[in-house]
Amino acid sequence: MQYIDYGEGGGPEVLRLATAPTPAAGPGEVLIRIAFAGINRPDCGQRIGRYPPPPGASPILGLEVSGSIHAVGEGVEEWQVGDAVCALVPGGGYAEYCTAPAAHCLPVPAGCTLAQAAALPEALFTVWDNLFERARLQPGETLLVHGASGGVGSTAVQLASRKGVRVIALAGSAAKAEACREWGADAVIQYHDEDFVAATHALTEGRGADVILDMLAGPTLARNLDALALDGRIALIAFMAGAQSTIDVVPILRKRATITGSTLRPCSLAHKARLAEALRREVWPLLERGECLPRIDRVFPLADAAAAHHHFESLRHVGKLVLDCQTA
Repeated sequence: MQYIDYGEGGGPEVLRLATAPTPAAGPGEVLIRIAFAGINRPDCGQRIGRYPPPPGASPILGLEVSGSIHAVGEGVEEWQVGDAVCALVPGGGYAEYCTAPAAHCLPVPAGCTLAQAAALPEALFTVWDNLFERARLQPGETLLVHGASGGVGSTAVQLASRKGVRVIALAGSAAKAEACREWGADAVIQYHDEDFVAATHALTEGRGADVILDMLAGPTLARNLDALALDGRIALIAFMAGAQSTIDVVPILRKRATITGSTLRPCSLAHKARLAEALRREVWPLLERGECLPRIDRVFPLADAAAAHHHFESLRHVGKLVLDCQTA
C-alpha cells in the first residue's frame, strides 16, 4: 500500500509518499480501505517529534479515517466486509489501508459524505469526552470556545448549541466569525479586536462562562480563570500557546473552579469504546438528521500531504482538512 512517511521528522516538507506492506486485522480489529483521512494537530506534533505514538500503535500519521471494511479479524461480529465506516485510530490514517479496533468504528451517517465522515471521529470523541463527561456541560450553561473555527472548536460549537447550551465562540477574523454564527454560536468574540475576558463578562452580565474549552494553555490559562463563572470548569485539550502556565490560585479557590485535561490518543481501548457507544446514542441521531456535520475546508490528494500540513499550520482554514487516500 501507499502511505505518507515523515522520515526523521521536521517541517511539512518532510512528508512524502512511500510504500509498505498492507497491515492485517488482528483479533477484535477490522482492516479499512481508507477513502479519506482527517488532518489534526496531533499529526503535526508527531511529525516534528513532540507527540510520539503510544506503544503498539502504527507509526504512520493519522488518527481518523473513513472508508469500507476490507477484512475482519477474529472475534469481530458487528461489522462485515463492505460496511461503510468512520473510525478513530491510534495511528495509520495517512495510507490506503489501516487497522482499527472494531469497537472504535461507527457507521457513516446517512447523508454524510465519506469526506465529512473522516472529519468526525477525532473531534467528536474529543468534544464528548472533555465537555460532556469531564467538564459536565449542562443545558442552560454558557460555553466559551477557543479556536472555534477549527475542527474540534467547530464541533464543540455545533454540538453544544444543539444540546441547549449558550455558546460564545472566539474567532480570529470576520469570515471565521460568520462561520461560527452559521454553526450555532450565540455570540462571537473577535479576539484580535476585543479583550475576550471583558467581552465574556459583558455577554454574561458579569457571571462569566460556566465551561471553557481551551486548546491554547500558556498565558491563556490564567486569563480563562478570569473569564470563568463561579463553579466553572476549564477543559484543557492542547497547548498551542505553550506548555508552561503561571497562574494565581486565588481565583481557583474563590470560584471553586475545576481545571481538567486529557489527551485522547493514549486512552484505553475500553474508554474509547465507551465513548463510541455514547456518540452513537447521543450524537448519531443528530448527524442522521443532517445536523452537526463538519465543514470541509479543503480536500488534498494523499501525495499532497505536505501542502495540506502547510495549509493547516497557516491557520487559514475554516473547518476540517482531509486527505483523499485513494488519489495519490
